[in-house]
Amino acid sequence: MGDLNGELTHLARAIAQGGEISSQVGTTYSNYCIETALEVYRNNYRGNLQDALAGAYPVIKQLVGDDFFRFLAKKFIECHPSHSGNLYHYGAELADFLSSFVPAQGLIYLSDVAVLEWACHLAYFATDADTLALDRLADIAPEHYPELILLIHPACQVVRSHYPIIAIWQAHQSDNDGDFHINLDDGGGIALVSRKDDVVKVSKLSGAEADWLQNIQAGNPLGTATESALKHLPGFDLQTALLNLVAQNVLTGFKSGATL
Repeated sequence: MGDLNGELTHLARAIAQGGEISSQVGTTYSNYCIETALEVYRNNYRGNLQDALAGAYPVIKQLVGDDFFRFLAKKFIECHPSHSGNLYHYGAELADFLSSFVPAQGLIYLSDVAVLEWACHLAYFATDADTLALDRLADIAPEHYPELILLIHPACQVVRSHYPIIAIWQAHQSDNDGDFHINLDDGGGIALVSRKDDVVKVSKLSGAEADWLQNIQAGNPLGTATESALKHLPGFDLQTALLNLVAQNVLTGFKSGATL
């Protein structure tokens, strides 16, 4: 069994990394030579990983075009072989890869779009959770509200960028009305990634809303998060924020360390 495992390990390395065939790998095939067999395996391996990248990064593919996407996928796969049989996990490093990928440097926003797309990818596969029923808060005495710990849906993520990645992402969705005019001088934005009814949504957050939500995500009580948001934006409206996040399936429940 040990020899078989060693042979399979060396064969997998030769397929994924394109190295020389180890002497531990059997090279006798009845219909074709080992080099031909390896090239078939390598093509299938690269094709599967490229398909996984295309599935996780459809907007990146649209932005750069099919030919360039195949090229960058090939280069990415060479640097980042798969380490799991579950291709859902593959491609997490693409944003970092793009930030230093010289042929893509003309698209300065590309890496940030990749960060947003990976957040959307993770959101799609995140665990299901119920939506918070606001009427449950009616059972809580108002003086205990600051102590509440709000629970956030696993799909929820906040993505910040110096570029208008929300507009770029929305312009490349199937329900877009065809307006692809994006002005990079419009500045950046903060994206909220959420999922409702198995549909991933991307919406815009203000700085105060994002800070408040990330405080909540970090496990801080409602009072602490709200106080921090009010320092940045005195007009921050907690009720509006709660209603918006419930509507987007971001809040799933609450707990408290106090005796209620």
